[in-house]
Amino acid sequence: MSPVSVVGVSHLTAPVEIRERFAFAPGEAEVALGRLRGQSDVQEAVLLSTCNRTELYVCPAGHTGVQEAAERVLSEKAGDVVGGTRQYLYQHDGEASVRHLYRVAGGLDSLVLGEAEIQGQVRDAYELAGKSTVTPPLAGPVLHRLFQSALSAGGRIRSTTPIGEGAASVASVAVELARKIFGGLEGRQVMILGAGTTAELVVEALGRDGIRGLVVSNRTYERAQELADRLSGSAVRFDEMPFELARTDILIASTAAPHPLVTRDGFRQARKDSERGALLIIDLAIPRDVEAEVGGEPNVFLYNVDDLHEIMDDNLIKRRSSVPEAEAIVDEYAHDFLHWHGARNVVPVIRSLRGRFDDVRDAELGRLFQKLSHLSPDDRGLVETFSKQLINKLLHDPMKKLKQGAGNGRAAEFIDAVRYLHDLEPGESASTEGLDPGGGDEEDEEAST
Repeated sequence: MSPVSVVGVSHLTAPVEIRERFAFAPGEAEVALGRLRGQSDVQEAVLLSTCNRTELYVCPAGHTGVQEAAERVLSEKAGDVVGGTRQYLYQHDGEASVRHLYRVAGGLDSLVLGEAEIQGQVRDAYELAGKSTVTPPLAGPVLHRLFQSALSAGGRIRSTTPIGEGAASVASVAVELARKIFGGLEGRQVMILGAGTTAELVVEALGRDGIRGLVVSNRTYERAQELADRLSGSAVRFDEMPFELARTDILIASTAAPHPLVTRDGFRQARKDSERGALLIIDLAIPRDVEAEVGGEPNVFLYNVDDLHEIMDDNLIKRRSSVPEAEAIVDEYAHDFLHWHGARNVVPVIRSLRGRFDDVRDAELGRLFQKLSHLSPDDRGLVETFSKQLINKLLHDPMKKLKQGAGNGRAAEFIDAVRYLHDLEPGESASTEGLDPGGGDEEDEEAST
């Protein structure tokens, strides 16, 4: 059985005005995952929602009903879309879905190659599913293993390749864009809407640029003040934001608000008496924080996340050259995960097969000892030991081949053959509780006794 399927939408398949309709806030994601479990055969699920993508990872894969349920959850969130939502959705199954997640976590599938934010966003999505009140947990053994290894793969890609060097995050590219437009940021008034992870990265990038005294506006005032303090700035509440907007040169928005915070009418009112010059607005939020119509106002330069792919930096060629090395890491981790998943099904079959052989051995020994009742206890022990060693020898090669099959994608084929040849019921090998498919080769150890 295929380990996992993914259904999603990303910057590669849909523009920002479509992607924002698929965006889930954390609370919405938990509700959607619970509904998915209740209305389908989905056993495990993780929902990843960022400014560039919304993806549902589900188990078991390969079942039409499960994939349809995942697609339905996303389509319900997006609502009515001209031409339907399916035109924007993609689906991967099995090894392709595993490799996809590793590429996402490593920044290989990002709008900005090698971006740093995605690593934390993948972790947050996984942790949200793991903390869900749904029983059993939505992030069960398969997705737990998959997401843990994806985070490990992403970390290794960034630590051993140049793919994360330079302006490799949405936040840092946004700051670079501001620098290029103004020819430097010294003396510019900067305001940040939001105080989440992306806003923190923006502040870090501004700090590297020598900015001091920025303004942070957030629904939670204390959080805004905490972030502003990092650069000796000040905090304002959302209802005070228009007054600061009149004095702002650069506005960077990254909230999780479900609707625009800066409308065209509100913007006009805030800036009507302003004598400031050009205003640069970089909207990193999904859904967008700034109405698109604001970009049509005089002296306003409005960019959203889809515009950032045009911002190239000197390190981009170097990052691109490291893609083959990063893909090799993806291959390694994907192979290890698929081997582990195949072994989840192989190990219980091996246990069942050994149990069947042991049952036959015990029955035959019983009949033999009835005919050889004159044997001493020591002689009986020797015969029993011989029978165990013989079984080990007979099973050694078949079990070794079966385990090897788990690593090359043919586990299901081999399992079906073993079940048929030895008349094993599927239920006899269905449970993997308490087994460690990645552990040692106990059959080989027994065969050497």
